[in-house]
Amino acid sequence: MPTAWETFPIEVKGGLITNISPLQQGITVPGSARRLINFEPSIEGGYKRILGFTKFDTAFVPPYGEPLVQGGSQSGATLVIANIYDTPLVGDTLTIAGVVNGSGVLITYTISAVTFNSTEKAATLTLNANLASSPADKAVVTFGNNSTLIEGLVYFEQRAIAARGSNLWSSDGTGWIKINTPTYGTVLVNGGSQTGSTLVVDGLTGVPQQGDTFTVAGVQKVYAITSSVTVTSGGATFAISPALASSPADNAAITFRSSGRPNSSKMRFERYNFSGTPTLAGVDGANRPFKYSGSTFSVLTSAPSDVLGASHVTQFKNHLFFANGTNLTFTSPYSDTDFSAANGAGSINLAHVVTGMIVFREQLIIFSTDQIHRIVGNTISDFQLQPISTDIGCVRTDTIQEVGGDIAFLGPDGVRLLSATDKIGDFGFAVASRPIQSEVNSLVSSNTSFTSCVIRGKNQYRLFGYASSKTTETAAGVLATQFVDQTVQGMALAELSGILAYVADSVYSSADSSETIIFANKDGYVYRMESGNNFNGAAISAQYFTPHLPLSDPRVRKTLYKLTTYVNPEGSITGTVSPVLNFSQADVIQPPTITLQNTADSPFFYGSAVYGTAKYGGTLTYSFTAQMVGSGFTISLQYSFSSITPPFSLDAITIEYLNNDRQ
Repeated sequence: MPTAWETFPIEVKGGLITNISPLQQGITVPGSARRLINFEPSIEGGYKRILGFTKFDTAFVPPYGEPLVQGGSQSGATLVIANIYDTPLVGDTLTIAGVVNGSGVLITYTISAVTFNSTEKAATLTLNANLASSPADKAVVTFGNNSTLIEGLVYFEQRAIAARGSNLWSSDGTGWIKINTPTYGTVLVNGGSQTGSTLVVDGLTGVPQQGDTFTVAGVQKVYAITSSVTVTSGGATFAISPALASSPADNAAITFRSSGRPNSSKMRFERYNFSGTPTLAGVDGANRPFKYSGSTFSVLTSAPSDVLGASHVTQFKNHLFFANGTNLTFTSPYSDTDFSAANGAGSINLAHVVTGMIVFREQLIIFSTDQIHRIVGNTISDFQLQPISTDIGCVRTDTIQEVGGDIAFLGPDGVRLLSATDKIGDFGFAVASRPIQSEVNSLVSSNTSFTSCVIRGKNQYRLFGYASSKTTETAAGVLATQFVDQTVQGMALAELSGILAYVADSVYSSADSSETIIFANKDGYVYRMESGNNFNGAAISAQYFTPHLPLSDPRVRKTLYKLTTYVNPEGSITGTVSPVLNFSQADVIQPPTITLQNTADSPFFYGSAVYGTAKYGGTLTYSFTAQMVGSGFTISLQYSFSSITPPFSLDAITIEYLNNDRQ
């Protein structure tokens, strides 16, 4: 009589679930996961190992702007530099243009002590060695520091815009260009023989800001404006520091170097287009907002005091809305500089500090830590502030995203969805992360800052935690793929590991004809997510553990014979699967680990093939079949992968076994 083997098929779906008992999970949702790291529940089916990330630009974002030597004839182990807004760190390395060794190579110096002059925007550095030669005045100083945060990041007009060291930089992937260089017209010295700590100028077409730095033709050193400026008929008197090194000639050219963003916190941006020119607005929680058109940087000097230090900005109904604490201020229609009430600008006072804003279905949703409001209407004449919730809010900034027609955000009890319902003006609330509540609680408690992004092509929301103590190896996050709109039951969850993100942005660009996702942290580089098969050269570690499966009757012992894993590969696959019997009890002998690896004739792919080594043709392996040994009441399969290979999906699993007699 033939052996009566049975087959237990598992459709791999459902995502990570950790809030139900192990046996219940194995009986009711066998295709779900009790561990799912760096596998994403895919809208194409199964669990797909995530893509990697690569450097957007191989150069790091400069940490301190464009520092310059402050005056010539310096010698010894002390160096004074200017045009810098943050204090350099002890241990930083630097080179100075023109200071070279006998072979003509730039000498690298290390800072052993530093004193920062916030008024002058200068720093006095004590170096580890004497200067080999006296640097020229305004010689460029280049730092090698890669341990300070990138404080803001946005993708704008096919370029990454990054904020670091109180400066803004732009890159198309081929090097970073500083953009926070203000334009105030053709500014000239108005009258010769000027001395001291003031300078009279003319030719202004804008209003310089306190903290702006500039140089004067024919005069040594870099100067900082130390107080607010009043412009009359294009002329002004600057209060400056340091005092003029010498008297400038009449009509000597003034060159503005930087409009810094000192004391800024995380920088946030908004893309908009009111006049046919794509424009970027930015706020940083400390300074006046700015705008950037791709070629011109300017500070919104016309903004009222309520906007100074705004922390959030968005556009709604062709107005720019700025949130600063409990104040919400908006510009007049189709203007980014007009704050006149007579022209349709205005302000709204809220009861709680704003933690985020997002436009959703013809309304502006405004979050605080424990309330959610919305603004409806089109102009100041009919704008109305209406409550959505008075006891639930967004407790962490930068976690608000629209995904699959819903608004995802981090609430006090996990990731929630704000969903529109069939009833006009009504909203639904639900905790999307409840199936992994303990993992989300751990993520929140072990991190101090958060950022998020969406991957539109995958209906996916990603949330990343950040803390100064975190490394790439310890970085964590969660992802949620939405399979059914406007319902948390349609969300499938997983954990992320190895992506350290302090700031992130994602946008679909018609110019690129694709979606671009970028992120950055404290190592100075900007990375492109969803790019490549590794984490910037490191292998992607991914795990999928099935529930503890009873197969049929949990009280009948089963003898295991064969395991087949069905995959959807894009290239080679290397990993292992470890069968675990009877909840890994100590007195149970566990089956040996099984290796999963494509056969030797796996095809090579364009871009990775090596001439003379790669073989033409070959077929992909779509299933891995292995013999199993052992017997038990339940089984869990623990899949682990850690390699630099193309992504692949785990689609289905079959276990062939024999039911023993009941004992």
